Amino acid sequence: MLGKRPTSDGDVTDDEDDRSIDPELRLRTVRTAASTLAESAAVEQRAEKRKTILINKNKKKGSFFRRGAEKKRSTQDLVGPTGPVIPGQRRTIYVNRPLPMSEVDSKNEPLVRYPRNKVRTTKYTILTFIPKNLYEQFRRVANVYFLVLVILQVFPMFGAASPQTAALPLIFIITVTAIKDGIEDYRRAQVDEEVNTSAATKLGDWKNVNCQTDPREWYEKLLGINPPGKVTKGVQKLRQREGGEGMQIVLSKSGSDASSLAQDYSSVRSTPMGPGGRRLEDIQSVDSHSYPPNSIDASRTTLVGSGQGWKSEMFEDAQNWNPSSSLPSLPQAPTGFSAMDYRRRPSGQAKWERTLWKKLEVGDVVVLRDHDQIPADIVVLSTSDPEGMCFVETKNLDGETNLKPRKSVSATSNVVSEEDLERLSFVLDCEPPHQNLYSHQSILRYTDSNSENKQESVTINELLLRGCAVRNTDWIIGLVVYTGADSKIMLNGGATPSKRSKIEKETNFNVIVNFVVLTLMCLITAICNGIWESKTGTSADIFEVGAIESNSVAVGALITFVVCLIAFQNIVPISLYISIEVVKTIQAFFIAQDIDMYYKPLDAACVPKTWNISDDLGQIEYIFSDKTGTLTQNIMEFQKCSINGVAYGEGITEAQRGAAVREGKGDLPSPEEQARSLEVLKRNMLNTLDRTFKNRYGQPDRLTLVSPQLATDVANRDSPQRNHIIAFFRALAICHSVLPNRPDPKENPFYLTYKAESPDEAALVSAACDLGFPFVAKGKDFIDIEVMGQTERYIPLKLLEFNSTRKRMSVIVRNPQGRIVLYCKGADSVIYERLSADQDPTLKAQTTKDMETFANGGLRTLCIGYRYLEEEEYLEWSAIYDAATSSVNDRDEAIDKANERIEHSLYVLGATALEDKLQEGVPEAIETLHQAGIKLWILTGDKVQTAIEIAFSCNLLKSDMDVMILQADSLDGARSKIEAGCNKIASLLGPPSVDPQSRGFVPGAQAAFAVVIDGETLGFALKPELKVMFLNLATQCETVVCCRVSPAQKALVVKLVKEGRNAMTLSIGDGANDVAMIQEANIGCGLFGLEGSQAAMSADYAFGQFRFLTKLLLVHGRWSYQRIAEMHSNFFYKNVIWVFAMFWYLPFNSFDATYLYQYTFILLYNLIFTSLPVIFLGAFDQDVHAKAALAFPQLYIRGIRGLEYTKTKFWLYMADGLYQSAIVFFIPYAAWTLGNVVSWNGKTIESLADFGTTVSVAAIFSANTYVGINTRYWTFLTWIVVVGSSVVMLLWIVIYSFFQSSDFNDEVVILFGNVPFWACVVISIVIALAPRFLIKFISTSYMPLDRDIVREMWVYGDLKDRLGIKHRRDRKKGDIEVAPMFHQPHARSQSEVSVVYESGRAPPPQADYVDSSQDPRPMQPIHSRPTYQHADSRALRQRLPSDGASPTTTVGPDTTTSYTQARSTSPRQTTQTMPVSSYEMQVRHQQELTNASYRTADEDWDDEPRSRSRTPDNRYTPGQAL
Repeated sequence: MLGKRPTSDGDVTDDEDDRSIDPELRLRTVRTAASTLAESAAVEQRAEKRKTILINKNKKKGSFFRRGAEKKRSTQDLVGPTGPVIPGQRRTIYVNRPLPMSEVDSKNEPLVRYPRNKVRTTKYTILTFIPKNLYEQFRRVANVYFLVLVILQVFPMFGAASPQTAALPLIFIITVTAIKDGIEDYRRAQVDEEVNTSAATKLGDWKNVNCQTDPREWYEKLLGINPPGKVTKGVQKLRQREGGEGMQIVLSKSGSDASSLAQDYSSVRSTPMGPGGRRLEDIQSVDSHSYPPNSIDASRTTLVGSGQGWKSEMFEDAQNWNPSSSLPSLPQAPTGFSAMDYRRRPSGQAKWERTLWKKLEVGDVVVLRDHDQIPADIVVLSTSDPEGMCFVETKNLDGETNLKPRKSVSATSNVVSEEDLERLSFVLDCEPPHQNLYSHQSILRYTDSNSENKQESVTINELLLRGCAVRNTDWIIGLVVYTGADSKIMLNGGATPSKRSKIEKETNFNVIVNFVVLTLMCLITAICNGIWESKTGTSADIFEVGAIESNSVAVGALITFVVCLIAFQNIVPISLYISIEVVKTIQAFFIAQDIDMYYKPLDAACVPKTWNISDDLGQIEYIFSDKTGTLTQNIMEFQKCSINGVAYGEGITEAQRGAAVREGKGDLPSPEEQARSLEVLKRNMLNTLDRTFKNRYGQPDRLTLVSPQLATDVANRDSPQRNHIIAFFRALAICHSVLPNRPDPKENPFYLTYKAESPDEAALVSAACDLGFPFVAKGKDFIDIEVMGQTERYIPLKLLEFNSTRKRMSVIVRNPQGRIVLYCKGADSVIYERLSADQDPTLKAQTTKDMETFANGGLRTLCIGYRYLEEEEYLEWSAIYDAATSSVNDRDEAIDKANERIEHSLYVLGATALEDKLQEGVPEAIETLHQAGIKLWILTGDKVQTAIEIAFSCNLLKSDMDVMILQADSLDGARSKIEAGCNKIASLLGPPSVDPQSRGFVPGAQAAFAVVIDGETLGFALKPELKVMFLNLATQCETVVCCRVSPAQKALVVKLVKEGRNAMTLSIGDGANDVAMIQEANIGCGLFGLEGSQAAMSADYAFGQFRFLTKLLLVHGRWSYQRIAEMHSNFFYKNVIWVFAMFWYLPFNSFDATYLYQYTFILLYNLIFTSLPVIFLGAFDQDVHAKAALAFPQLYIRGIRGLEYTKTKFWLYMADGLYQSAIVFFIPYAAWTLGNVVSWNGKTIESLADFGTTVSVAAIFSANTYVGINTRYWTFLTWIVVVGSSVVMLLWIVIYSFFQSSDFNDEVVILFGNVPFWACVVISIVIALAPRFLIKFISTSYMPLDRDIVREMWVYGDLKDRLGIKHRRDRKKGDIEVAPMFHQPHARSQSEVSVVYESGRAPPPQADYVDSSQDPRPMQPIHSRPTYQHADSRALRQRLPSDGASPTTTVGPDTTTSYTQARSTSPRQTTQTMPVSSYEMQVRHQQELTNASYRTADEDWDDEPRSRSRTPDNRYTPGQAL
């Protein structure tokens, strides 16, 4: 037998001996959360190993020339970037240096002109609005057609009755659409103006040589607007508002003697300080802020006179501030390298001044303060920290809430005043603007004090990006390098698109078809008329002399063609577009008024911003969601832990609850029951701890780790577990980089808050504090904590920071006993690799098991370890570490090697489990969307492990999925991974299907797959050679999680799916980093949230919570899609029946295009007689109730497959209209020709007006009745509109008959008293509509769609009872005490009504308004809702619970029903003993309350039985018609 080939050190043996990998497919798939996280960590480790081996190989090659190569490489690093070449022109920024002659023109002005810092996200400007909007509107083929017709009707030869009147509809639709588009764009312009007029502070009275002396546009120069040197009105208003024309700021570095840390405990308590001596303000790493920034807070500013400007509170001794005494003395030249030329004499005129964001230009110097938004991409010159460090919050860009450290350029880090800035002299060579948020390469060149030329590399670590916020830093001085459209956030945003709905695009095809039909009709008429007119010896020679415009037959035929084009123009209905605008406006109003999508904490309702795409909401197949702030709340909670192999922590996570629901386990308590139970346990736990010791710093309301057993073990002094618990929480209180803060040290000295670079650390330290182990104070030489009421002081020695490569952090401290201890926390795989050889294997195994349990429950786990160090070992290692930190070459690699020398031989203390709190209702919303056949992808800037944990928490990734993790560091590696994934899926599911009828997946119907891919691999996957393969892989998966992606990559992913699969896409996010994908998707949704309004303002729909997406799509979207689809079809039908009836008349009048109808009927047909029924159909029709649509989300799949608006349906409606036009014409024609029709008064009925009116009355009645047949939701208004439109037509005949006219005198007298007239009308209507009625009856009865079955359950079954909705007849029995005026007001107004209680029922015990948006599962049906297995595209397989039995109700095309329970005579009095969970009882009680604010969405249907056969025991048979 052959043994396994030994491997050399240079070989990468990642998975060769792993049996879990398919040897053919070479891809590992995992299922549980723990295994997925472990696999992601292993993949990263293998990637790091490959990189290390590659580096080592490269170092071994060419060792003889290594020194020269290293020298060459170091030189290249300084000269410019060695990465991919970025397209565009590099920019050079000069500070206090004249521009070279090659960069100036003849007027000594810069040749290069950079864009202003003014941004514009609008589609139009004042100058481009009219031409661009007209272009957008005339992209509709119909509008071009209508314009041609209007032009033709101007010429008299074509016989148009009123050309001016004919132009009015086109002018109206263009004007209304333009106004709507203008309003939408004006709102965007308002946000742009708010951003552009935000306040900034720049260095004034100082020459910026990089911008032109007169940077105005040509039109500003022509009109004399804003001449150079003049303070604009906007800046004047800003300075007047803030109390002065300018400002003097005195900046000083922290860490001086006056502000250094005091060593005594009280000083630290009153003035908490951070590393490096920086002072802390009341800032939280995850606190809310707005973007665009608000105006300056008056509370943060102290005004100093009217002419002296103002001074910020961040300066010391503000009350006694004196500009002359506070100015720093002339500094001495530093001994190190500096870009300041101390021989240069400052002018003394430069000073800080307030200005607007839009006034900033490249080369300006700005100062930023704590909490300030960053107005442009800025290179950091100097900060308040002595070491040049500063912190920014980047969640507007990448979605991460932790603080990012940035540092100043070393050559300028000693700048503190305006004089220093005037002494600066350097050139900054920058790369061209690009989209990459994580990369920047520039070179700063200067001449030092020894007249030597120096240069320093400037990377992303020295660059502050627009849209971020300054945190934990008093001040920052920076140089503006990229402005406006060149900033990274704007480059990732893209231009605002003009979106058109899918149905609108498909309507162009229908319009073209109708235009072809119209052309054929006109062509046939013209040819036949020409043949007819060419005959001689006819009566036309006597009676029609001069009637023809030309003696040429061809010219006459051409005129007839154009006349027919005008006469038959309604076959392409302009009224359709007018009606659609009206309907979509009404739909947008209903969406905005839906109280279920109102978010009370932000006082925000759903805001539709783009009205013309509401029907696309009903066809969404893919949802692309951001993670941070969209799915999560940015709140971390310490839920559970494992200490010495003992697990602590109660409660059920969202992931556990979702898994239990999927597995059919109904024994879990409801969230309300769990909250009450945890509250009791928490009180017991706190009582036990209070009896044990006094915790002065504890905050019971903040405590999230609930475990009475933990308190018991701590209280038991004889328990061996007690010491392990103390050691565990002592480690949590020490091992971190958190800074403590006392907001009010005098009034509440024991109230502590913590500020951290990561919310995870803040949660861990807060939990330790609340359990009796508070981290109290921190200085350069001490760390103070309390352990169960006893103060302990530790001396910090080293802090080994966390990063994404290390996946751990460590601290080395000297404890009160004098021993040196190393505490380490990090990922379990990283800690376990570094455990001591004598670690207890039982403890190790048990801790591993607990962490797997925590991870599978959707919690983030960290392992805690420690070891003691000997003095000699520490001193030896410290020297190595200090040398590594001081090294110039390969510094990071040297530090990592030094860390490896000390982070080993650890012992396990335990593990923590944190929950990243999801937004309310997110797991349920995702499950509902999956049930609807919608696939959801996560596109996040977070790291892989974080995204995986959240995906499992919100039930996006499930344990029954095969999860594939794709991580590669090369194009070939990515190709092999993607190929392996495709092969894996193909081996189980077969080749991918591109059939549109197979769109929308059915959860659980087949093997489920998911893909997790990082940003680097995604970059390879989006390349042209791989993107098709990646698209095939990703679209066959139920879920895709993309991590570490940039905003531009998010948009590329959306575009790939949208165009590659021709799928309807929706993007949802809450930050500026989501704007690009929001604009790219068919529908963009923005959340009002902590990350500002940029996403909400760029979106098509903006609302408060992710869970509202379910009702927006499954209810409003589905309704809108069906309404618009039905409205389009009915519109084309009613115009076909009208136009073709005129066409049938042409053979009987020599094809001369004579109007069959009286002209007023032609004008009023689409305006009054038939417009309202189809508008009401498009605005108010409902096939199922809103709650039923949410209870049966599978109904949505017809929209995904586009089954409501197809070419087949269009042709069927056209054919139906053609058939009915023949009926309404030839039946009256037969009556007129086969008999002698005489009026009751003896007048004959033989005129064209008599015959034409009869045909028009039959056609109008048929059209309105046809729309009524297609209407599914009949209300009082529907009856009035459908019947009233026809009645109005009859009234018009009566009224117009009494006016003097040439062809309609006494028409009512002649026709209405005539039996043949009414007989023709009635017979024509019945024969015309009979086929439609019979087909609808047969299809509903014997081939029902899913919605037909749900409607039947609603009307004749007990679906209302199951959903907790009262029947109409029951509501009519109410008394005056349940009138709305006696009930509590709803959330928006104290004077409005929100709920109506059941008759005879007392109000619920809650005193406040019962907000349905606060329901923990607002979009989910009760637990006993039916489940589906789709037998085909229409059928439902449903199991309904019953009384004491488990009958099966199979609903579909071939359905049977059997009920074994006894039912009463009346279905309204049915009593069920179905077992009900407590949550279901709550839902039923909640849903018994009907909402009075949104009557249209929640209006009950008419549940009175129609003509219907009933079984003896009142059972319903789904096969019967409604």
